[in-house]
Amino acid sequence: MKRRMAREKALQALFQIDMSDINPKEAIEHALEDVPSDPYLEKLVFGVLEHQEEIDQLITAQLEKWSLERLANVDRSVLRIAIFEMKYCSDEVPVNVILDEAIEIAKLYGDDQSSRFINGVLANIKQHMS
Repeated sequence: MKRRMAREKALQALFQIDMSDINPKEAIEHALEDVPSDPYLEKLVFGVLEHQEEIDQLITAQLEKWSLERLANVDRSVLRIAIFEMKYCSDEVPVNVILDEAIEIAKLYGDDQSSRFINGVLANIKQHMS
């Protein structure tokens, strides 16, 4: 499975978990739709869940006059995946690739404003991380 597909499937699984508090393994199975699982997909889903509190704090620090709960669920999940990758996978994947992928996925699954919003938040977090 290509990394883009793994990210998209991770987004779908995390969205389900966020909406219905479903078991992570079950959410991954639903997202895969009978396609074999992928180690990177599982790394993303379980990594985001394991570090969600820390990731959410990084997101919250970038929100002006907004709360994490007010974000669209898709945007919140895309941000969580990208920030997890930036913090824990940047030795495997260049940060600029992570940002580009998050923006492209936001264009596919988010609303008209999602990609610009995701870009702004992630650019600020990238600046603070370096």
